[in-house]
Amino acid sequence: MRLRGNDREGTGEGDRPGRGKSLRWGVFSRVEIDPPLFPSRSFPRRREPGGETTFNLLNPIVSLLLVCLLVGCNQDAPAPQSPSAAEAVTLRIATYNIEDVRAVDLLNPDHPRLKKAAATIQRLRPDILLVNEMTYDQAGVPGYDAEAGEGHNARRFVETFLAVSQGDRLEPIRYRAFTAPSNTGLASGFDLDNNGRIVTEFPDPAPPNADGSPARQTAEERAYGGDTWGFGTFPGQYAMALFTREDLTILADEARTFRLLPWSRMPDALMPVDPATGRPWYDGEEAERFRLSSKSHWDVPVRLPDGGRLHVLASHPTPPAFDGDEQRNVRRNHDEIRFWADYLNGADYIVDDSSRAGGLDPNAHFVILGDLNADPDEGNALDNPIGTWLLNHPRINGDIVPVASAEAVTAYPRLDPDDTAGWGLRVDYVLPSTTLRVLGSGILRPLGADTTGIPVSDHFPVWIDVDVSGF
Repeated sequence: MRLRGNDREGTGEGDRPGRGKSLRWGVFSRVEIDPPLFPSRSFPRRREPGGETTFNLLNPIVSLLLVCLLVGCNQDAPAPQSPSAAEAVTLRIATYNIEDVRAVDLLNPDHPRLKKAAATIQRLRPDILLVNEMTYDQAGVPGYDAEAGEGHNARRFVETFLAVSQGDRLEPIRYRAFTAPSNTGLASGFDLDNNGRIVTEFPDPAPPNADGSPARQTAEERAYGGDTWGFGTFPGQYAMALFTREDLTILADEARTFRLLPWSRMPDALMPVDPATGRPWYDGEEAERFRLSSKSHWDVPVRLPDGGRLHVLASHPTPPAFDGDEQRNVRRNHDEIRFWADYLNGADYIVDDSSRAGGLDPNAHFVILGDLNADPDEGNALDNPIGTWLLNHPRINGDIVPVASAEAVTAYPRLDPDDTAGWGLRVDYVLPSTTLRVLGSGILRPLGADTTGIPVSDHFPVWIDVDVSGF
């Protein structure tokens, strides 16, 4: 069941009580069923013989009975032991790959693509939001402010775009922000693509196109990116940023990052082999130092107003593409996803960038967020890492599958209901721990006027609503 205020079709497109209004933290003043005959917009999926995947949609009569059970059709029914839906303290958690946001973009308050992105976020109004592909600003990159120092792009996005209304009836949002360095675009000093050249200097990044879209990559930029720890045409490109509403506290001093963890430390790592020679693709010092994470992996604890904690596990694995027969990106994508299962299992090889060993506390509440670049049903991923390591993990609720609204499914006939990218795969995830009660979820695809002009991204925002009562 989805708790909502004035949302349209359960997609988060309207104003929501509790998000910047009088019910900012507390109980909802009313309960509605969304959509009318189903207790949630998250339809559990089952795999049929032959590999087909179906949504287990309930027939209307059974659904109506379920609704009655959930909201109470009998005044004599016993009271539930857990908090009722009307008393639920709800967080909306979302992930959104906005596509190659750079410092120079964030310095332009009229940037058309970022204004549209901010409008989308102001409609969805997440309480916790991960943005993939937001550059980590650092020395030597256009738009870097030496006086301010590194890592200010996330705050610029808040102050320049999110804290300013982007349209009629769209209220500004102020967020706290967290960001950290990324492996993308950092020169390794090695010939990682094995083309006989070591490229250590990046060309000046081209300015964005007039419509705000990123300029097309050049051969020179790709040559540099091929020898970086994570592909990027300049340092910090394609990084991440985490945002939380202001009454949530990001415990930055307790955050763990795993940017430097060598891939070779992972037991049974799928490190690539040169098919022409049978030798490791990365050898010697390369293999010892090559990093598992193409960007970084983060564990960021967020303290709720009542003192409870939610761990945000954020990452953006490399796409399983853009390589050769050695499949170096396909294999890295698999192991970047596997890392989260190992982290939940407390694998002893894991050491963070502050030299602290071990995984996540077995009693911790968490959510795995980000563009994981793998679909459990189709695409190029190796051995279904999403299904193998995450959806079936005992600590993860993999039964919740966000889908687009009925209107959006009709408007995008070439996409499956659960596709989160315009090119037709489910790659963006908000995966809750089994300790969290999920109240609703969805994928927000542009409709109507939002489809005109330059697209914000080739990805859509994905969200879930969770009950955090009694943390």
